[in-house]
Amino acid sequence: MEYTKLGRTGLEVSKICLGCMSFGDASKGFHSGWLLDEEKSRVIIKKALDLGVNFFDTANVYGAGSSEEYLGRAIRDFADREEMIIATKLFFGDGQHEGRNTTGLSRKAIFNQVNASLKRLGTDYIDVLYIHRWDYNTPIEETMSALNDLVRSGKVHYLGASAMYAWQFQKAQYTAEKNGWTKFSVMQNHYNMLYREDEREMIPFCKDSGVGLAPYSPFAAGRVIRDWTADTARSRTDETAKSKYDSTEEQDMAIVKRVAELAEKYNHSRAQIALAWLWQKGIDAPIVGVTKEKYLDDFMGAFDLKLTDEDMAYLDEKYLPHKVVGAL
Repeated sequence: MEYTKLGRTGLEVSKICLGCMSFGDASKGFHSGWLLDEEKSRVIIKKALDLGVNFFDTANVYGAGSSEEYLGRAIRDFADREEMIIATKLFFGDGQHEGRNTTGLSRKAIFNQVNASLKRLGTDYIDVLYIHRWDYNTPIEETMSALNDLVRSGKVHYLGASAMYAWQFQKAQYTAEKNGWTKFSVMQNHYNMLYREDEREMIPFCKDSGVGLAPYSPFAAGRVIRDWTADTARSRTDETAKSKYDSTEEQDMAIVKRVAELAEKYNHSRAQIALAWLWQKGIDAPIVGVTKEKYLDDFMGAFDLKLTDEDMAYLDEKYLPHKVVGAL
């Protein structure tokens, strides 16, 4: 495993972050067609730890909170909590309480959801707390003030944001700076070879201001690293992924074909090509989600791969603009 600082923070994280969206109670999850139960989830988490992964990403909404429970118990059983970086998110709610004031980024919702996440994770603090989406119904001053209070209380150590427009992120950062509050240290945005819209503004802004980059969906829900016609449980049931990628299938397939060509050229897997591409784009720690141990073993081979400038240009050449998804 290789490690890096997360943006300009002092956090040292593995350059692979394990995403935990595939872990959870299938009776509760919003993507239950491919959720792993706790026993299978623990196998994946233990494997990641054995390989040196120390950065784990979950959310209150994953498995209606059960993903946090699975991760928390596994970390307590298998690892030294002080060496681990646990990230979770809030905005959508945990599915346990439906009604007014249970979702979004009001002060009340933020405090309630953080306390619930801490209980499910079985820890005294969250290393990185992300706001999962932008809240159009709550003043950003209220949100940033509440997040700052959580950092000052010690319940949260660092703040992150996810899936928003660059102007929104800049507004939040400006609001925090103006008031002497804690700013966001990391951005979890939607970024991969098939979706590069954040190269216009978000990624340059983050790099210029020292915000770490830990994007989700680095393999485009598997579309970058397998044949487009491959039949998997996720490809059959993940409606969110279908909405993101199916409409641009024709143009994206040309890129996937080039990934396969380079994989054959270098005798590396397509996943290793995709990870090498992300790191060479300046990404700190892509968030990878897996359902089998063997995929984690495969990812490790990416550390031995260095793509040339010509390779990078070849992979980038066929990209065409996409409709913005993620930022809602």
